[in-house]
Amino acid sequence: MATDQLDARIVSLFTDDPRMSVLEASRKLKVARATVQARLDRMQRSGVIAGWGPKVDPAALGYDVIAYCSLTIRQDLGHDAVVAALAEIPEIQEAHTVSGESDLIARVAARSNSDLQRVIDSMVATGTVLRSSSVIVLNTHFEGRMLPLLHAAAGAGARDGAGQSA
Repeated sequence: MATDQLDARIVSLFTDDPRMSVLEASRKLKVARATVQARLDRMQRSGVIAGWGPKVDPAALGYDVIAYCSLTIRQDLGHDAVVAALAEIPEIQEAHTVSGESDLIARVAARSNSDLQRVIDSMVATGTVLRSSSVIVLNTHFEGRMLPLLHAAAGAGARDGAGQSA
């Protein structure tokens, strides 16, 4: 979907304050409330805005260790069966099929390094994972960074003449 600078400004406002009202956003942006609402609706329908829920911090729940695990899986089971088995392990936050030497990458939260070992053991115990290689996150500098991408896309849309109005 083509986006423009107003779309990017609307998303930026709601990213900074997800509980802001549409009326308040329209006042800050100096556009009609209906314009803000129409653009939010359009971006939701097209999937640009994927959700509005709260963001949970694993560290606040006591899961201070984050690791990325490269997994080699049993190919005869297929990815769907492996992913279904891994989805039963609550500490696995993300799973992605990837290219390269491993088959999947999983983002895992654990309470400690020894707890990470327990989570890895539980992945292997599903019978769907043959091997795991892990790297532990030492420091997070930024994550979930979407606004720069949205602003870049909005700028490209404006340069290409692809920006839309409400």
